[in-house]
Amino acid sequence: MLVVDANVAMALGLASDGVQHLLAEELVAPPLLWSERRSTLHEAFWRHEISMDRATRVRAFLRSDSLRAIDHPDLDDSAWHLAEQMGWAKTYDAEYVALARLLECWRVTLDRALYRGTRRRGFVVAPEEI
Repeated sequence: MLVVDANVAMALGLASDGVQHLLAEELVAPPLLWSERRSTLHEAFWRHEISMDRATRVRAFLRSDSLRAIDHPDLDDSAWHLAEQMGWAKTYDAEYVALARLLECWRVTLDRALYRGTRRRGFVVAPEEI
């Protein structure tokens, strides 16, 4: 099982090289991924950074059985405390790391800054490390 973030979900939806091997795994995410990805996807379309075809492919992936939401009962408290420990004002990124901790699996990200900042706490890997 792997917890994927919105950037990985986008790359998977666009069938980007370097992430397709992740589809062989059970992929999960906190429920916020769907609204987060929908918002950033619409913004990219609105700014003409992505075509409707590409946006439609990502949206279809998000509705597929390849990725499922897990709302762990301890996610709220765990994300809150992790954000406190990391010195983050917002808990969005903390939800992904907290879910991986709670499920005792890896959180996969393409966000290099987040990777560097959370790698020392464990549970975080880049796609090429899987």
